[in-house]
Amino acid sequence: MADQDSISVRISADCPPEIQQVLTAAWSHDVDAVKKLLDAPGKASCQDPKTGETPLHAAIRSCGAPSEDDTPDDLEAAKKVVSELLLWGGIWNDVDDHNETPGCVAQRLGREELYTLCVEAGVRAEMLFGLMDGYEELSSGEEDEDDEMVDGEDGDEAPELVEVAEHGAQEEAVEAEQPTFQPPNIDADAHVKSETYLRSKLTYSDGKLVDDDGNGVMMAWETDIMRQSVDALLPGRAPGKRILNIGFGMGIIDSMFADTKPARHHIIEAHPEVLQHISAPESKFGSSWEDSGPEPGAFKIYEGKWQQICQELLQEGQVYDAIYFDTFGENYGQLRMFFTEFIPGLLDEQGFFGFFNGLGADRKICYDVYTKVAEMHLADAGLDVDWKVIDVDMKPLTKAGEGEWEGVKRRYWTLDKYRLPTCTFLG
Repeated sequence: MADQDSISVRISADCPPEIQQVLTAAWSHDVDAVKKLLDAPGKASCQDPKTGETPLHAAIRSCGAPSEDDTPDDLEAAKKVVSELLLWGGIWNDVDDHNETPGCVAQRLGREELYTLCVEAGVRAEMLFGLMDGYEELSSGEEDEDDEMVDGEDGDEAPELVEVAEHGAQEEAVEAEQPTFQPPNIDADAHVKSETYLRSKLTYSDGKLVDDDGNGVMMAWETDIMRQSVDALLPGRAPGKRILNIGFGMGIIDSMFADTKPARHHIIEAHPEVLQHISAPESKFGSSWEDSGPEPGAFKIYEGKWQQICQELLQEGQVYDAIYFDTFGENYGQLRMFFTEFIPGLLDEQGFFGFFNGLGADRKICYDVYTKVAEMHLADAGLDVDWKVIDVDMKPLTKAGEGEWEGVKRRYWTLDKYRLPTCTFLG
């Protein structure tokens, strides 16, 4: 992409002069000029209307890939400009016309120090909005079957958090008829609202569970992740444990839990069609399974939303050795509420808690940001987390609309590494 990364391509000839000035100063790593030009809200996040280039993109892109011509002073100048732009409201996850954030450019070019600055900025932004309870869900730039940009898992969702005031200023800086480039949504399915999902029609077919809009709710390619999650939550797969799983889906992890012969196995599921699937005569988890428990109520499907049912479990004094959380159509705030408000009362002091870590998994920088955010919030909740890195076989997952993604609206996973979380109480 050398030609596509040149200044003549990235800063268009008809770019408004006030935007062109900032982009050029950032490209040349002229920190003094950048400081002087950042004299109004939105300047640090302005974009070339044709290419979507922001000052952050320009400052990182102009470094190129590492070479023997690099000097420490060159990198230091780039870091100073990137830091200054972030300080003045440069948006860490703005995308250009190639669907790349500044961090994506840094990663592609092998500029790890600049990539780290972008990740740290993302973490600061997410933590700030978490403190403000101000999760701002935005449309997502995702790939369709032809890899074109369109608006926009099995797994937990984490909404994209950005500074709304900065975006407002950015919009004022770009003329109304010019294209806008939406930041990627860390929550791969933030547009799938919980209530909408619970009213949707689901289809079980070809190793996948999809809703009536074609969103992948759960897919068979996740089986190895589930297997290793069970191994982490039940060391040695010891029998006789007390297990709680939230989100049945295709029943992949619950089948594995059942094979360990638990003393208690409780499942919470809210979707009517999943519940109908569970109660079908051929289901492994129907009424006969519930009746097979070592005592009444030991094996049980709880029908309804986990937010209400977990309150009831707390009131009953239920405690579990292993808890897994994997819902659909909910944002990261719900996952955080679960481990903050419910795990302390539901998990045995020597127990293990895990969740499907699909937070921002359609873009590496978003995944890296939310790994750090989740780790910090888990610590705030009194939990330590151990991340096990698992290789993901990407051969059947590479192309949208093909392989595992055939019949699925879009890829909610694009990474070759999965970070499996195993959480325990601190101390």
